[in-house]
Amino acid sequence: MTNLKKISIDGIEVEVDGAMTIIQAAEVAGVEIPRFCYHERLTIAGNCRMCLVEVVGGPPKPAASCAMQVRDLRPGPNGEAPVVKTKSPMVKKAREGVMEFLLINHPLDCPICDQGGECDLQDQAMAYGVDFSRYREPKRASEDLNLGPLVETKMTRCISCTRCVRFTSEVAGITQMGQTGRGEDSEITSYLNMTLDSNLQGNIIDLCPVGALTSKPYAFTARSWELTKTESIDVMDALGSNIRIDTKGREVMRILPRNHDGVNEEWISDKTRFVWDGLRRQRLDTPYVRENGKLRKATWGEALAKAAAAMKGKKVAGLVGDLAPVEAVYSLKALVEGLGGHVECRTDGAKLPAGNRSGYVGTASIEDIDGAKVILLIGTNPRVESPVLNARLRKAWTNGAMIGLFGEKVDLTYDYKHMGTDRAALVDLVGRVTEKPDTLVIIGQGAINEADGEAVLSQAMAYVQGAGAKFMVLHTAAGRVGAMDVGAVTEGGLAAATDGAEVIYNLGADEVEIAAGPFVIYQGSHGDRGANRADVILPSAAYTEENGLFVNTEGRPQLAFRAGFAPGEAKENWAILRALSAELGAQLPWDSLAGLRAALVKAQPHLGRIDEVPVNDWQALAVKAPAKATFRNVTRDFYLTNQIARASAVMAELSALAKARATTAMAAE
Repeated sequence: MTNLKKISIDGIEVEVDGAMTIIQAAEVAGVEIPRFCYHERLTIAGNCRMCLVEVVGGPPKPAASCAMQVRDLRPGPNGEAPVVKTKSPMVKKAREGVMEFLLINHPLDCPICDQGGECDLQDQAMAYGVDFSRYREPKRASEDLNLGPLVETKMTRCISCTRCVRFTSEVAGITQMGQTGRGEDSEITSYLNMTLDSNLQGNIIDLCPVGALTSKPYAFTARSWELTKTESIDVMDALGSNIRIDTKGREVMRILPRNHDGVNEEWISDKTRFVWDGLRRQRLDTPYVRENGKLRKATWGEALAKAAAAMKGKKVAGLVGDLAPVEAVYSLKALVEGLGGHVECRTDGAKLPAGNRSGYVGTASIEDIDGAKVILLIGTNPRVESPVLNARLRKAWTNGAMIGLFGEKVDLTYDYKHMGTDRAALVDLVGRVTEKPDTLVIIGQGAINEADGEAVLSQAMAYVQGAGAKFMVLHTAAGRVGAMDVGAVTEGGLAAATDGAEVIYNLGADEVEIAAGPFVIYQGSHGDRGANRADVILPSAAYTEENGLFVNTEGRPQLAFRAGFAPGEAKENWAILRALSAELGAQLPWDSLAGLRAALVKAQPHLGRIDEVPVNDWQALAVKAPAKATFRNVTRDFYLTNQIARASAVMAELSALAKARATTAMAAE
């Protein structure tokens, strides 16, 4: 590459792309440069001036390393690599001056500030600041903003780094925050005092380098050093965002994102971040059995004996919920099929082809979005089905990708070409297909959960094959791909699985109506719809309370780790099924999670390759003609899609706000 340039930073010579800025080159060299406004995933603002460095042979003043590219530096007199110093007396004095200015109006709030202990301003004032202040005038104050129920504001602490403004406009795609005024009168504000209308807004809490933007639900509940931190995987949508769960004692106090460039970068949706209060409410913490039409508390021995007695010699059907880890699904399948029954995970009626991974996962990875020139969305609204994936689609659009949508007209936060609302528009495009290898086709659950879902899927796959494109199925259920991988499906779908069933074993499927008649055993974490219909309730752990394997929408297996213990007598999902199998006299052949995983990986080897996206063999479906119908999106209420979210007070408030916003007419003045 001819673009490579040599640069010497504090005596360390590195060769980097000439388009890199000095601050990026310093990271390659392992040299730390402090910053407040610079962020790798946002545009450069260059307004905090904390990253000043000395460029030898340049102007006799410090330069902002975030805004100066390596290719603009002048080489030495004999062609040597340009020299940059980050620890010279000039730089030290400049940084101390900048820090002194930043602290002129910043209040001494550290003892009562939620950012205390994990604050960039605290850390950098210690490392690069001075231990005195020459400022004697009164500090200015700013009015706090009302950004909604998620983000708490203390704008007097704001240092005008504009990270929140750049994130909301560039990544989240809303234009509701900005900076007004000049000099000392400048302040970050929202347009007409609007609350933020985005399901990614919580990320500005992480981005804020001071305590100006903090989490409203988490406010004043814990200090960062009191929390136990566990790395895990999110299950609120099928993206499999990497998260960190912070617990205090047995309670989850907050959920934060972890960086994973291949999945969620460093963003998470608001549902992922704030659903933790739903883990405390409406929990099932003891077994129940129904007697004389009423549920009563029971012991584990009683509940398992009653469930086993009901299942013996009967036709059993197993239903798999959206949040079930792969181990639990595999155990249920082994148990129910051992009794001659059927198991079904496609409880929403999605026509996903069993055994054809290219048909229910696709051939694309999430990272393929970045390089696609054309992206076709079929029967999906990614803004509510997978907000973080939608932010990635927006990034591809800003980099020049053309996006087309088949389905309902919705606001995706970026421009797209509306290709039509019905199946006919898709069929027409398939008839005119030409080779376009830089194309990515993303099909949503709205396109395949109707009666003609298989025909729609076959049309999409025919287009992919003709164009030489990449293909992705966008799932909405975190446990669906893993359940499909282990074969928790019945020929003919849900109706065939439950046809004539005398006993239904419901593994956390709360979005399904079960008609009167069959005996229902419900295994789940929350007292939702499934528990109301149950004859026996077996309380289980939620996703933060057990180790589990989840496969995301691109087919990447990831491990979720236990952050705390389940309440009361609730047990881990796989352990309940193992105990029940012993009660039935059809004991499952493993006594530990390790033993279960060994059997699972033996049956499906790709599930053992954690954090790898397997390459799927292309198996196009036989092309069928779909019905004459329009596409309907599946997610109507982003905030209430599963039992944990429905138990959350924060999610209920956000849902009510979203409904009010949708019905309130804006005055045309």
